[in-house]
Amino acid sequence: PQAGALTRPAEAPSYLQNVVHHLARPPETRPVSAPHIALNRFGLGARPGEALRLSDPRGWLLEQIEGSAPVLALEPIERDETHGLLRTFLQAQRAQDQERLRALRQQAGRVNQAERANSLTTRITTDRPFAERWVAFWSNHLCVSALGGIREAMLAGAYEREAIRPHVFGRFEDMVLASARHPAMLYYLDNAVSVGPDSPIVRRRSRAGGQRARERGLNENYARELLELHTLGVKGGYTQQDIIELARILTGWSVRGPGFGGGRDTGPMGFQFAAMLHQPGTKTVLGRRYDEGENAGVRVTRDLARHPATARFLADKLATHFIDDAPPAEAVDALEHQWRDTDGDLREVARTLVQLDAAWDPSYRKFRTPQDWFVALLRAVGADEVGPNFPQILQQLRHPLWAPPSPRGFGDLRREWADSDALMNRAELARSIARRAGRSAGGAGPSADIRPLATTMALDPGDPLPGVLSDTTIPVDERVALAFAGPAFQWR
Repeated sequence: PQAGALTRPAEAPSYLQNVVHHLARPPETRPVSAPHIALNRFGLGARPGEALRLSDPRGWLLEQIEGSAPVLALEPIERDETHGLLRTFLQAQRAQDQERLRALRQQAGRVNQAERANSLTTRITTDRPFAERWVAFWSNHLCVSALGGIREAMLAGAYEREAIRPHVFGRFEDMVLASARHPAMLYYLDNAVSVGPDSPIVRRRSRAGGQRARERGLNENYARELLELHTLGVKGGYTQQDIIELARILTGWSVRGPGFGGGRDTGPMGFQFAAMLHQPGTKTVLGRRYDEGENAGVRVTRDLARHPATARFLADKLATHFIDDAPPAEAVDALEHQWRDTDGDLREVARTLVQLDAAWDPSYRKFRTPQDWFVALLRAVGADEVGPNFPQILQQLRHPLWAPPSPRGFGDLRREWADSDALMNRAELARSIARRAGRSAGGAGPSADIRPLATTMALDPGDPLPGVLSDTTIPVDERVALAFAGPAFQWR
């Protein structure tokens, strides 16, 4: 909807109040160019003038799907450095060395911030924004959260880099298996400490110590989320008994390395199958029988990833993310059929998504999540780094990277992000961010030409924003803030 014409510079503050008032209301159906849809709905935000130069939007997206997995903008932190720091922390924790722990927490915080900065800098500088959105989607779907503790905080970047990114254009089952075996997930959902009630270690300790040996028992957390969140979905037809049986299959899936999994293993940190913790005997999940041992866990994980309910659940989730909060059934059906026909080949599913007519229908829109909004803003001003204060900005926006409040991950529905407090907060942050963004967009002087910012979003023919951006009597920071706080920039 029109936010009202801005006829005098003095009206800039009231204009901002007015656009904030309308942010939660979806714009009326209007022609939206295919380049804007490609750059904003599929991508991570348009750069000035980019929509005018994009002659083949679908072909541009399809090119991004081809080739190898997308790479990070910066050299990642060495795996040995992260693991060594975490090992030292756990050793200090066992020794209750509080002074050393405080120093290590600060060091761990710097590692976590560097990892997050690398991921976000990649998003704002990449020439494959659809591929990076694809990475972000699957990282959130199979999420770990830094809120789980220092281990998860330190390993979150490595998790996305090692378990998610290499598999985004491969088969879904390989991604789920890599996720299940990664130390970050093993710690986050407690499978590293899950012990079969009749496992060899429990039997041995029971003989020595009675019932107290059984206190560290079966943990169902990961099995439940694997069924409910990662594969079948809450309507996938599983039962509580299936959760228990799956948890029993996955006992012994733990973490290797000194200071991590215990024992005498001196190898680098990683996945290990600890047979002493594994529940013996056959188990049944969704009517299928599985023998004991590590391979049973591999088989059941692959079976769940290929299950028809998984195809339906994730087809709906993808359509909801890329098309609309209430996607059309035919779009979900097309994605589901491609998923089932290719056994979850994510490259082919992405190709099908790009070819859907509904994905290019301007009557469907998605409200930008705070991370999306922040990244799109930085892309619009041509930033080449995320800046040192991004953790505070994303925290204020309630959308910190790799820190969802639950294993469900962050939602991306309008009702979750478009409450009045969040929208006013977004508008106020646009003012403060614009101080740096305005300089990046052409300098802080009153003659700075920031009119090209209008090309980054789809505007109604009579939208007042181009006039606002060209009015040099309004401070450039105010004009930039109005662009990023206005209704058009909130949607993709």
